[in-house]
Amino acid sequence: MPKLTYKDAGVDLELYRDSMARLPQLLRRTQSPRVMPLEGGFAGLFRLDFESPLFARKYHEPVLVSCTDGVGTKLKVAIQAGRHSTVGIDLVAMSINDALCCGAEPLFFLDYVAMGKDDPPLLEQIVSGISAGCLEGDCSLLGGETAIMPDLYQPGDYDLAGFCVGVVERKRVIDGRAISDGDILLGVASSGLHSNGYSLARKIVFEAGGHQVDDFIDELGETVADALLRPTRIYVRAVRSILNYYRVKNVVHGIAHITGGGLHENFARILPEGTRAIFQRESWPRAAVFRWLERLGDVDPAEMDRVFNQGIGLVLAVSSYYAESVQHQLADLGYESWPIGQIEKGEREAVWG
Repeated sequence: MPKLTYKDAGVDLELYRDSMARLPQLLRRTQSPRVMPLEGGFAGLFRLDFESPLFARKYHEPVLVSCTDGVGTKLKVAIQAGRHSTVGIDLVAMSINDALCCGAEPLFFLDYVAMGKDDPPLLEQIVSGISAGCLEGDCSLLGGETAIMPDLYQPGDYDLAGFCVGVVERKRVIDGRAISDGDILLGVASSGLHSNGYSLARKIVFEAGGHQVDDFIDELGETVADALLRPTRIYVRAVRSILNYYRVKNVVHGIAHITGGGLHENFARILPEGTRAIFQRESWPRAAVFRWLERLGDVDPAEMDRVFNQGIGLVLAVSSYYAESVQHQLADLGYESWPIGQIEKGEREAVWG
């Protein structure tokens, strides 16, 4: 009987080395001078501050902010379509948008890729998306891990997890406690479904609707794959620009990333006691993809609200005096937004007006 090898068990170390050789350039292009070189190290090094006076942050009470997330069953659509270069953007967005809700500056990102077998071109596509997301989010891709697990994943299957660390001055932490009666709720447009509700979306499209990923949908003006694989929007530059512009004013009182649970559940998480959020249902145009899914699957409107972002990716609770100014800044930065509600005194909840 021949001697068994790792390759016999499903892990090809030569292919793994090929995979690893493709990744360093994708990391390097995202890295700021705050990343310290550590070739061959077991971890990544990142300086919280700069030595150079030109770039020094001069933190007084820095607070680290950390978050983690995945992409969920949107990966199944990517696998069906054979498109893997955008889900990495989703991975980055889902974590760093959460960090933004605390007012943080994203610093660095780590990824975890689990696969059924070594596939260097596939891994390169995935990490190219992660790298692109980090560039868009002004965040350094500091490192990651690739796990080959043939007994857990079928060939072609994979899963992703991401981890973001950011920083914010303690006195500038945004936690929702400043939200008060009279605040305006600005909804910032999503790019589509983002990365939530895909178990329902796939059931609607592929089972109830009988569609294939390459089907062209006249109602949407694009294919199923185009609509379902549009990457999650990253809001870093817009939010950081607004927070820096109003550095000496208390303008943005709360930020909510609209993910699983929809508008009401996510915004209610940051409401202080004694306040309620009143959202106006017709105050923004709902993107065509949501109308299509609702009709195709005969989904109750309340279920759509509970599962999907309905076209709102981020909600800012802002002082009414500055709401119009903030909205103009968002527009100048390329982000469409609408006043979609307001804060009133009352029981702590988010409701339709």
